[in-house]
Formats: sequence, C-alpha cells, structure tokens
Amino acid sequence: MQGEEITTRHRVLIVDDEESMRLLMAAALTKALDVEVQLAGTCEQALRLAQTYAYDAILLDLRMPGIGGFGVLSGVRRSAPNARTPVIIVSALLDKATVTRCQSAGANAFVSKPLELDELADILRQQLAARTPAK
Repeated sequence: MQGEEITTRHRVLIVDDEESMRLLMAAALTKALDVEVQLAGTCEQALRLAQTYAYDAILLDLRMPGIGGFGVLSGVRRSAPNARTPVIIVSALLDKATVTRCQSAGANAFVSKPLELDELADILRQQLAARTPAK
C-alpha cells in the first residue's frame, strides 16, 4: 500500500557481562537505528532469552563467566528460534585464531573493543539489511 509506514522494529539481544557496556551499546543502537533491545548480563540468561524469543541480531561478548561467549554462540546455533540469526561478536579478543574459531562456530561479523559506536551501528545495519528480504 502506497504511503503505508512500516512500524516493525528490529529486535536485538545484547550480551555482555559488563553493565556499562550493555547500556552503552543499547543507547547508541536505539538512537542510531531505532531498534528494540533486550539485555543479558550472563551466559545463562542469554541462552534462556535466545531459546525463548526470536531476534533479528545478537551482539555477543566472548569473555564472560560461565560457559563464555563461545558456549552461548554454539547454544544459539544449535536450536530455534535463532539458529540462523546474525551474531556479531563484540570483543577485545579478535586475534586471527579467535576470529577463525568464531567463524567456524557461526559468527557473522566482528567489532573490536574498545568500541567505535558508529562502526557497531554500521555493522548491525548491514547484518539487518542482509537478513531483511527485499520488497
């Protein structure tokens, strides 16, 4: 329909054990992209949310207590509803071996810490656009 406004917002899960980092990413992304965010501060919480809700993208820190980011990534990839959801790794640990391991586990993109918020928004925008079917 001509002139109809699309009001569906993308839903993004932000997983990081540092509250200040979760809040920083959430504020920047909701402003830059007008996305709806949910926050997870533990690996267990992230898996519970990822098994309950469908997301359009997941931002995931690797260095977290418990099973860590790799455990969350493999858990997300093993089950619906987010088995094919773009996962963006947000971490200070982005050496070649880590990136290769993340790619093998199913990560879609990478952003290094300390964060460049414009870069994070651009990468998320690209991942969302790649996932959204053309109209």
